[in-house]
Amino acid sequence: MTDISYEKWYSMSDKALAEHIGAFIKHHRLEQNKTQDILAKAAGISRSTLSLLERGQVVTLATLIQVLRALDQLRILDVFTIPKIISPLALAKEEQSVRYRARYNVPSEKGKRKKSNW
Repeated sequence: MTDISYEKWYSMSDKALAEHIGAFIKHHRLEQNKTQDILAKAAGISRSTLSLLERGQVVTLATLIQVLRALDQLRILDVFTIPKIISPLALAKEEQSVRYRARYNVPSEKGKRKKSNW
């Protein structure tokens, strides 16, 4: 992955973050042995737009997604998954409603249960 910790992400400027993303794109493009022209055509963007992205310049989010898709790197979007979080109280209520034994209901007269002698 990357050697940059979460604290460093917060301390980085927007420009530095954009440059880091551009370096990520360039690294994976070169790793796949693709030229800027080939990747740009696969992503449906111009070569100059890809060059801007790799240099950390301003591009749209849609452009970034197109390039990630062309590089087969959409997996990095998993960080945007929202986990389902259940509160401890809701979890306790749910656990109380779980049945631990079965009950056999014997039908009685008029749909009422007979009272036990106990």
